[in-house]
Amino acid sequence: MAEYRRKFEEYTLARQKYEAEADAYWGSVADKRRLRRAKRRNNQDITLGDYLLTQPPVYSGPPKPVDPSTPPEEVPPRKYVPVVADFLRAAAEEFNFVPQQPRSEMDYKRAYATTASAAGLTKEQAVRIYAFESGGDGKYDVQAGLEQPKPGAQAISTALGYNQLLATNSVELMAEKGDQFIRILTAKAAGLPEEAKKTLQRKLGVLKSMIAFCRSVPDTWSAHDKLANTPKGLGVHALNLDLDVGPLLQTQKLLDSIVFARAQGYGAVLSAAELEMMNLTGDGNGLDIITMPLAWRERVPTSNFFQPGGYERNPIAGRSGVVSKLIAATNAVMDQESKLQGAKDLAGVLPK
Repeated sequence: MAEYRRKFEEYTLARQKYEAEADAYWGSVADKRRLRRAKRRNNQDITLGDYLLTQPPVYSGPPKPVDPSTPPEEVPPRKYVPVVADFLRAAAEEFNFVPQQPRSEMDYKRAYATTASAAGLTKEQAVRIYAFESGGDGKYDVQAGLEQPKPGAQAISTALGYNQLLATNSVELMAEKGDQFIRILTAKAAGLPEEAKKTLQRKLGVLKSMIAFCRSVPDTWSAHDKLANTPKGLGVHALNLDLDVGPLLQTQKLLDSIVFARAQGYGAVLSAAELEMMNLTGDGNGLDIITMPLAWRERVPTSNFFQPGGYERNPIAGRSGVVSKLIAATNAVMDQESKLQGAKDLAGVLPK
């Protein structure tokens, strides 16, 4: 036991030292992020010194020793993440709704291509982000962690579809853009044969119920996240599987970032990698990245645009180190995954 106590004390001291350094580092990241946002609001120039230019500390001390007097700790089971079957069940039970799933993958790709093009997404944006997010050959119901059929594979999040919307994204988009979706689908219904029109009108009634649910809390990410993790929230997420509504949700996630960039005065057409930076780090951080001078990208660490937990969970951000390498790594993945059949199929139904 004496040896264990000695090792545990060494570990504790090393860990405390690391955690103090990490807390100070991430506190500085947050301080500088607030400073940059304030400067933008006041139309002040941002300088290289407004970013933290060192990499996050990495724990390099001894491992935590095993206490010989206690039985081995059992590894707790991984928390269950709801999957497509759960979304469909929730939609049926909570809203009496069954999504109109496509008869073929190409049917969904055509519907998405039509919606994305009408919204103004470029072919490059639509195809390369699909390739990056879905693995290049993902189906309309692809979920994070289940991109490839492997024994024992488990979902790692509720991220779903071509652009990997979380359940929270679905709830938030229905709360904020639901009226817009209703207008689009009402206009679509007007041009349909009578039976198809009645079917879509019934769907519109369900959508209105879902929108009311999504607006039952304040319009904040945290409030929407709580709703998303309820049975009704999972039912809303099932809309991504619907041939009428899914393409609207998947497109709107990207379109919101483009609209944000334009509202902030960035008028250039975003490349797919630039748009993915906004998708990956959030609109504000993403805009910070894409408006940064090229020379700075070689020096500014990616940690400036993440929360500590998000940085640790994102292997590309950690491996890249600096912004230029993060963008290059993203483009490299897009290049590779765009060669797969799913990306080729989507490209084939998008206008040039």
